[in-house]
Amino acid sequence: MDSSEPFLTVAAVQAAPIFLDRDATVAKACALIREAGAGGARLAVFPEAFIPTYPLWVWHIPAGETHALRELYAELLANAVTVPSDVTDRLCAAAREAGVSVAIGVNEVNAEASGSTLYNTLLFIDADGTLLGRHRKLVPTAGERLVHGQGDASGLQVYPASAGRLAGLICWENYMPLARYALYARGVQLYAAPTWDRGEPWLSTLRHIAKEGRVVVIGSCSAMRKDDIPDRFAFKARFLDGAEEWLNPGDSAIVNADGKMLAGPVRQEEKILQARIDIRHVHGPRWQLDVAGHYARPDIFSLTVDRRPRPMVRSADGPPGPEEPPGEESAGR
Repeated sequence: MDSSEPFLTVAAVQAAPIFLDRDATVAKACALIREAGAGGARLAVFPEAFIPTYPLWVWHIPAGETHALRELYAELLANAVTVPSDVTDRLCAAAREAGVSVAIGVNEVNAEASGSTLYNTLLFIDADGTLLGRHRKLVPTAGERLVHGQGDASGLQVYPASAGRLAGLICWENYMPLARYALYARGVQLYAAPTWDRGEPWLSTLRHIAKEGRVVVIGSCSAMRKDDIPDRFAFKARFLDGAEEWLNPGDSAIVNADGKMLAGPVRQEEKILQARIDIRHVHGPRWQLDVAGHYARPDIFSLTVDRRPRPMVRSADGPPGPEEPPGEESAGR
């Protein structure tokens, strides 16, 4: 970011996807990107697994109900995102037209291998429409393991976006101190925290990360009601009959580098939450605390991060042929 322009507006997009409808959810996301840009935002952060939906049923359907789980998985897979694809092209075009950097959660299909495993992925797009990279959630949390595979650290990166040095972790990955430290050590300034979590202690977690890393944290969550799930899905009547109207109230929030709330939390509504920040405020507080700098003790503690991709198939006899999956250099770029 140009140091002569230290002030910028960041946005947490709290919205509900069009449940298990990839194309409609992408269209909604593009409209929200344009709306955020029209409101002056330079960065917009969307919820975890927004496209085509966070698989909320894993918290309601018992693991032994394989028939119901198979049906939902098949539909989720059919609406999942390949990276790159026409879906990412549409998102990148919306970001470019609006002049907004974007971090957005998707269910990503492993197109480099079987084409039938899903990852909980965070995409990073710059304001010029460049797909900066992707991060696959390292450890799906509890019931999410019925849906998502484990990512590697090849996407555990900090990207030099036009809004600032951008990175993020997904939901309870933010409770992994070494993952956080890996981003701090790469100089993150704008920290995206898309999630399905809400309430306390999640909001305290956002404040802790901001204070610990001296970063601006943008926490974004889907605000979803039972009515957002079409009645054609049998699990709604069978497993959600006793659930409250708001399956998730949201609680999106934006926190400054001193751990103070700048905006939110906002509950039980769809809203683009915005806050105006001074990017220089990320640097000043590090005079007191820079956990990956003067407040570290590398003579005592060390961290090794293996960022090598872990492809399912490797070729030992030369470059990939036309029928082989992409290798380390091309996968996800």
